[in-house]
Amino acid sequence: MIELYVSRIDSDSVSRAADRARLAADAMTRDGTPVRYLRSMHVLTDETCFLLFEAESIDVVRDLARSALLPVEHVAEVVEVPLA
Repeated sequence: MIELYVSRIDSDSVSRAADRARLAADAMTRDGTPVRYLRSMHVLTDETCFLLFEAESIDVVRDLARSALLPVEHVAEVVEVPLA
């Protein structure tokens, strides 16, 4: 997961970041490093955006953030917990 600061007055930047992330994921996958963009979430009150990916490692997501020129605040490994 990539965390970005996004001003609540510039919510269009979420779409731009998501588009860049999708394009970078597609390019990395074509180049032999599978990574899949899943979705984005914008927490307006916290001015934070989360971009979620499926990848082999957190390093792949860090590389994606660099190649997409995303202004990253934080990158974290997230584990999905299935509903019981």
